[in-house]
Amino acid sequence: EMVDEAFIISFVERTKELCEKIKPSFFELTVAMAFDYFALKEVDIAVIECGMGGRLDSTNIITPILSIITNIGYDHMSILGNTLQAIASEKAGIIKENIPVVIGEYLPETKELFQEKAKEKDAAIHFAQEEYHVRRSSLDDCLHVTVVKNKGSITLQYDSDLTGLYQAKNICTCLSAIDVLCDLGMEIPHQSVRYALAHVQEINGLMGRWEKLQDSPVVIYDVSHNEDGIKQVMLQLEEQYPQRHYHFVLGFAADKDVQKVLPLFPRDADYYFTNAHIPRAMKKEILYENALAAGLNGHMFEQPAEALKAAIVGAGLKDVVIACGSFFLISELPYDK
Repeated sequence: EMVDEAFIISFVERTKELCEKIKPSFFELTVAMAFDYFALKEVDIAVIECGMGGRLDSTNIITPILSIITNIGYDHMSILGNTLQAIASEKAGIIKENIPVVIGEYLPETKELFQEKAKEKDAAIHFAQEEYHVRRSSLDDCLHVTVVKNKGSITLQYDSDLTGLYQAKNICTCLSAIDVLCDLGMEIPHQSVRYALAHVQEINGLMGRWEKLQDSPVVIYDVSHNEDGIKQVMLQLEEQYPQRHYHFVLGFAADKDVQKVLPLFPRDADYYFTNAHIPRAMKKEILYENALAAGLNGHMFEQPAEALKAAIVGAGLKDVVIACGSFFLISELPYDK
């Protein structure tokens, strides 16, 4: 359900004086608006995603019934810290007193930190990768995943309309979370889980997660924007479209460490550099200079849609066009399937 314009106008009018006093960020303001809307609609369950980190994030004002930390990677380092332990510590800030927490994926250097934080808060901790593991996954028009529940060695099969291979790990996190919610007394039938995973985009409109827009040439949108995400993009390209020629439409946010990310891209691809038209976007000229230093050659475009059009025109019918680097970039591209 889309929020109607009248509610937004009412919220702005009700909070204008307070906003002028405390000067919240755009994200903080929209979090408050969302919470107000959820209260108005008397929702039974709200799924709240942190904007950045967790400990000091505006979403962290809530007391949840379950906390979930999907994984830890290098992102937002100027605010969260330069080490995985520092970033994990900020993420662990969502762990609350006596509230269970699911950790989707830990690394050797972060597991103990999560355990200590959970013990301090007397919170039951669940590590999804120890409760479930992916036996196999395959891809055609949807992602097919065979998962094993380690307790009892139960084999489960799921299909997902989110076709990024990395979604297999997210499914394990989802299943661990569902187990905890069921232990808390919620009724979540297995058939409902299977249906929901197969219809994620239809249910919640999630877009830009390894989303194929067309064939001949293949066009893919992916919102990956940090080191871990771009590595996943490269792995999936190698697996799904090996020995093809790639055309990358790139645009990043200004706070991204592109000097670490750009060397992950292949040098024998074509590049179309652009930027979203928001203050947070990295100017295409800066991206272009950094890309040249990394050995990536291409051209600059004022509009993301122009860059995409040039990539499609320049691509052979068997080539692959990938637009990635920013949620904001993907939001400015045409969405006709």
